[in-house]
Amino acid sequence: MTALPTTRTLDLLSVCAPVFNEEELVEEFYARASAALEDVAQGFDYELIIVNDGSRDRTGEILDRLAEGDSRLRVVHLARNFGHQPALTAGLEHARGDAVVMLDADLQDPPELIGKMVERWREGSDVVYMVREAREGESFFKLATARWFYKLFRALANVELAPNSGDFRLLDRRALDALLSMGERSRFLRGMTVWVGFTQSAIPYHRDARYAGETKYPLSKMLRFSFDAIASFSHKPLQLSMYLGFLISTIALLAIPAVIGLRLAHSYLPGFGTITIAILLLGGIQLIAIGVIGEYVARIYDEVKRRPLYIVREQRNEPLSLAAREEAREIEAMK
Repeated sequence: MTALPTTRTLDLLSVCAPVFNEEELVEEFYARASAALEDVAQGFDYELIIVNDGSRDRTGEILDRLAEGDSRLRVVHLARNFGHQPALTAGLEHARGDAVVMLDADLQDPPELIGKMVERWREGSDVVYMVREAREGESFFKLATARWFYKLFRALANVELAPNSGDFRLLDRRALDALLSMGERSRFLRGMTVWVGFTQSAIPYHRDARYAGETKYPLSKMLRFSFDAIASFSHKPLQLSMYLGFLISTIALLAIPAVIGLRLAHSYLPGFGTITIAILLLGGIQLIAIGVIGEYVARIYDEVKRRPLYIVREQRNEPLSLAAREEAREIEAMK
């Protein structure tokens, strides 16, 4: 979508990134992100929020050490590993900026591009999403499955998600507040940012290879994430199960008079194999349909429990509350 011509004032920019067992790269991410923000922060302040998603290595220790030397680095330690999307949501909910950038900390999304996103925001875009033109260090299988997912998602969901767009996005405060008002637990943030609307624009970029460590999204998690994304924005899998049931029922009804006719003509040949295949086919289809229904029922169950999406264990460089800020200003005025 074309950005609206306008001028915006930015007082505070927030940048959010989740990390899980990233001791090999978290210092490099902090260094590059801080340098990029220092370059772009002309006339406004910034905060870098890193959410430690229950890391079991030295990631939390390193983040605490970095936070001691930089008050702009805010560290949110979660009580356990809640997953990428809840951890990213935690960062967004703790962000205070007029504009908020979310990205991964593996340095595949270059922090140096934040300046371009801010410029597009100044021009009037409420949501700026980055589209990957090239993806270094990824296998042919992963690239192919990513293309299939985006095609399938666009076919099934009522959301125009741009192909090869990820979680590397900037949101205006209004768009972020609208996003955070959506309280579902099965979160697909890149789809949710499109669903809220507002003025959106894309910036193409070259995605780098992972700086260090291993991906936290193996095939099993990718499949789970893909189904969560589709189920969160579409009920067409349920409709497809119903259509398939109608189709098979119609075939069965048409086969009844054919079988009767063959028996009357004394040309019916009983076939154990045919019956067995038919039973297994129907049983398999029924189980698939029940499984799809079960997935949606499980989502309903998760939603009605109303458990929190994440639990914060502790924070570093937590900002002062409104009352504390007022008290600090009064003390400063009295000096």
